[in-house]
Amino acid sequence: MFVKDVHLVWDEVSRVLKNKGILIAGFTNPLLWIFDDNQEQKGILDVKHSIPSSTLDYLPEDEVQDYIDSNQTIEYAHTLEDQIQGQIEAGFAITGFYEDDFGGTRILDKHIKTFIATKAIKLKMD
Repeated sequence: MFVKDVHLVWDEVSRVLKNKGILIAGFTNPLLWIFDDNQEQKGILDVKHSIPSSTLDYLPEDEVQDYIDSNQTIEYAHTLEDQIQGQIEAGFAITGFYEDDFGGTRILDKHIKTFIATKAIKLKMD
């Protein structure tokens, strides 16, 4: 996700979606973010990061502004609890759970699917 606090997303979707409306949400399994991306692309699974975190957390302080100025995306790795329980706490019932991978192009595809999608129905909130 490209938002620091994913709970705000779930709450806002719940606010604007009608009762029994359906939310389809896709996000990355946070497991993907624990590995050094450059090493993983070379076929090496090197655990380097923790969750939750963001792209900026692992840059040297003097490189953060250059990264922001380069217009690259800032990605936030949220916990599964924030992603799934966050939807439930916002008034959704998870009615579908789906996974996918990079199509076999990355080493992680041999071990786990790294993309998740949920189907959730908004329950009436008092």
